[in-house]
Amino acid sequence: MIHKYSLNGYNIVLDVHSGGVSVVDDAAYALLDYLDAPMQEKCPEEILDKLSERFGRDELESAYAELYGMYQDGILFSEDDYEQFADKMVSSPVKAMCLHIAHDCNLRCKYCFASTGDFGHGRKLMDFETGKRAIDFLIEHSGTRRNLELDFFGGEPLMNYEVVKQVVAYARSIEKQHNKNFRFTITTNGVQLTEDKFEFLNKEMSNVVLSIDGRKEVNDRMRPNAGGKGSYDTILPHFQKFVESRGQDQYYVRGTFTRYNLDFAEDVLDLNAKGFDQISVEPVVTDSKYDYALREEDLPKVFAEYERLAKELIRRKKEGKGFNFFHFMIDLDQGPCAIKRLRGCGCGNEYVAVTPDGDIYPCHQFVGMEDWKMGNLYDGTFDLKRKEYFAHANIYGKEECGKCWAKFYCSGGCNANNLQYAGDVLKPYRLACEMEKKRLECAIMIKAAMADTDSE
Repeated sequence: MIHKYSLNGYNIVLDVHSGGVSVVDDAAYALLDYLDAPMQEKCPEEILDKLSERFGRDELESAYAELYGMYQDGILFSEDDYEQFADKMVSSPVKAMCLHIAHDCNLRCKYCFASTGDFGHGRKLMDFETGKRAIDFLIEHSGTRRNLELDFFGGEPLMNYEVVKQVVAYARSIEKQHNKNFRFTITTNGVQLTEDKFEFLNKEMSNVVLSIDGRKEVNDRMRPNAGGKGSYDTILPHFQKFVESRGQDQYYVRGTFTRYNLDFAEDVLDLNAKGFDQISVEPVVTDSKYDYALREEDLPKVFAEYERLAKELIRRKKEGKGFNFFHFMIDLDQGPCAIKRLRGCGCGNEYVAVTPDGDIYPCHQFVGMEDWKMGNLYDGTFDLKRKEYFAHANIYGKEECGKCWAKFYCSGGCNANNLQYAGDVLKPYRLACEMEKKRLECAIMIKAAMADTDSE
């Protein structure tokens, strides 16, 4: 299986099963419309005849020879070596946890999937005993894995800052005893990100996610505080001071774009102008009944904006002024391991979420869906059958994914979004799929453009 496309002057060919990416000339690009495996050593005459009005024979034969060489090298029309593993997926130790340290928030973001922080079950903060039990659970179910990850999430985690510190201290006090190493992260809206917290966060948090949507008018329209006032003027200075203290490392600012700002590239560039080099601005995922929800008719504008952003990023990188845009960061040399390619994020298997009441869910986006609750820290339950279900949920069990060129990059999309908006964990959410594919095309094109620059 191959995927070919032209973007920004590059004819790009992705060999899906090998991961090989090639930039080819116009003749080779045209030939690929007529080729498949197995390839012959010489180009069939009927194909040469079909393209003779557009290209000279020597040009076509030279292009075909190049393609045939790629085929022999296993980077064109390669066979699928992954499907054989689909039925052999096994349940894995739990290695990561999203700890809902606060089901409360001091903002009232209009698109919030967490019902403005309480996940539809009332505002509450996690106590230390529950946090302690969560650490014990993660250690108990992590098997021989040494490196464990825990993300403090909400709501707004800094509303429960003292318990955050207590949980970190407890984990650090026992990690050597159990031969574990904890990597902590935190996601914050920045309202309470004051300088007295910088030292602790910089010492203990391997990554910090800073939530802001971009331009002031965009942010304040969707991210007001509890009193209805915009949050931008409060959080921007907090984020700028924090990033300065952190040294532009191990953080990213994360925004959400909606139908109200389809020119979201401007928000990305504005965040960079405000001093941030690690940026993610992601499409809103919500019910189509809302005015701000993205719709299929918006896709051409969204695609054009991704392309515009990609070209601008290339220009800046060539000038030595580049920055990282999360969705354009892709590793074409190594990439994820085979299991991650097939299964994705590890939701419900390697990764779980824990609420302030100690309830266990497959991930933070399943929290509040009672039918998907996997257990509770206080009664000692943990649904291993549900864990097995997620362990076996992979792209070859998702009929539409198995035939898709992007399957090894998105791994079938977000399980929770699939369930909510396509009706089934194993059925991909089409709107998200189309945007993911466009981001991948842009990301690969950026790699091609930068490689072209390096070779000059």
